[in-house]
Amino acid sequence: MSAAVSRRVTVVTAVHGPSARFLPEAYASLREQRLPDGWEWAWVIQEDGRTDEVRPHVPDDSRVTFRQGRPGGPGVARTIALAHAEGPYVKVLDADDRLTPGALARDLAVLEAHGTVGWTTSRVLDLLPDGTTADFPGDPDEGPVERGAVLDHWKRHDFRAPVHPATLCVRRDLLLALGGWMALPASEDTGLLLALNAVSRGWFSDRVGLLYRKWEGQATGQAAHVDPAERAARMAVAEARARVLAEYGWARPDRPADR
Repeated sequence: MSAAVSRRVTVVTAVHGPSARFLPEAYASLREQRLPDGWEWAWVIQEDGRTDEVRPHVPDDSRVTFRQGRPGGPGVARTIALAHAEGPYVKVLDADDRLTPGALARDLAVLEAHGTVGWTTSRVLDLLPDGTTADFPGDPDEGPVERGAVLDHWKRHDFRAPVHPATLCVRRDLLLALGGWMALPASEDTGLLLALNAVSRGWFSDRVGLLYRKWEGQATGQAAHVDPAERAARMAVAEARARVLAEYGWARPDRPADR
């Protein structure tokens, strides 16, 4: 890995036609990020499909890579985007969401300082259609998220995780070791979060790192997302994967702080 690439965080975005119109706002939030000296970001935008709807909204920036592929859902799009992700860290940014100023720098600060932490998350605000924001109740305290804590909370709170997977920043090697996002029609990011926490400590930042857009076209707002039979199956598979990883005893090796 070259010196430049070793100090790069790759932001991965899955997008489909209806959400493409929000890409300029996501890009603006990315441009506002101020990274530590010597660090850079790259943005990989992967369309879930091959249409003419997304490309017009992709910014003209040498740091941006745009690819298309067969439709398979956001988890497939993000995972195949890893083919173009370089550097030690991968940050998730959904096409319809926005980073807050300083979010990337805070992620990097934790992962660079704490070698035993494999991934980070942060506080989220809902971004409502009228431009106002709403808070999530019940955030944990700032600091480490110990192994197994996410699954325990998720089971006790009707499959609601204590931290939001849309804010994930993760060590690229750990993400690859787990195979990327789960092959599920939804909850693929929660499934990944559960698996990450089964094998590695995480971190939660109590500073707002993401504005999570609420709008009529988002996948989590569709009827299929709450179909009882499918939801039960998704939750069962995600839980089983996390429990098997924990039972096997595999864990990301603890390492000293990288720098």
